[in-house]
Amino acid sequence: MDDRLRMRVSSVQFALRDADSFEEWAEQVVHYARNASEYGAKFVLFPEFITTPLLAIGDTSGKGRPIAELPAYTDRYVELFSGLAREYGMYLIAGTHVTSLGDKLRNTAFLFLPDGRYRTQDKIHITPSERDEWKVTGGDGVAVFDTEYGRIAVLTCYDIEFPEIVRMVRAKGADVIFCPSCTDDRHGFYRVRYCCHARAVENQVYIVTTGTVGSLRKVDFMRANYGQAAVIAPNDIPFPPRGILCEGEIGEDMLITADLDLSLLEDVRRAGSVTTWRDRRTDLYPDWN
Repeated sequence: MDDRLRMRVSSVQFALRDADSFEEWAEQVVHYARNASEYGAKFVLFPEFITTPLLAIGDTSGKGRPIAELPAYTDRYVELFSGLAREYGMYLIAGTHVTSLGDKLRNTAFLFLPDGRYRTQDKIHITPSERDEWKVTGGDGVAVFDTEYGRIAVLTCYDIEFPEIVRMVRAKGADVIFCPSCTDDRHGFYRVRYCCHARAVENQVYIVTTGTVGSLRKVDFMRANYGQAAVIAPNDIPFPPRGILCEGEIGEDMLITADLDLSLLEDVRRAGSVTTWRDRRTDLYPDWN
């Protein structure tokens, strides 16, 4: 495999635990980054709402501090992941962190580059619980990101359930979509998981996904988590029949690693058993961008 077309990716099943300090939570993040580096991963995906354990710090109510207090940790969050990206020379898709834009809260995915800089992508589609319980609002646009290995996009959890937005990033050249998620039960988990498979087939792309596992006993709306990491490919002959390159054990504290060959995507788009990307009817449904 040409190294220029090869991406080694790791996906973290991050076990949520109530944190007594930022440093305690950061130790867990560092552990996963080091573990991925030992496997030679160049891209590491963490799940959605990775910083919610910080809401347990100093709480005496048993319900967790208000979600609006999470943006106060943004500088330390950025410092931590930026330093790890530089130290290990990797791209870190650092899950999502709640940020503030004026008086609005956003659920923001961060992509840290190997030189420590970062890019962001706000979650576009907001679930009813995020909107009603936490007053989070949706982002205003979607981007793709160029890396030395290829063009990628980051679409968070509920976003992957909307075919239009995935079509948009594929039309902009994304070959790999990273999907951090957070689901509390099997219904939510399988909604996201099945949609990841559908989007991989429709657009002939790789999808790297993961979710939170474990529980926060002191933070409301984060008390249950049901998740599994997976690296998903189109269902065609160069790939496994089920479209799964690898997957974790549901609910376990672990990470998975796989190699993505981007040249295979071009092969199946050109001459696969089906050519869903080439055969789309843009005369009837254009690629929005």
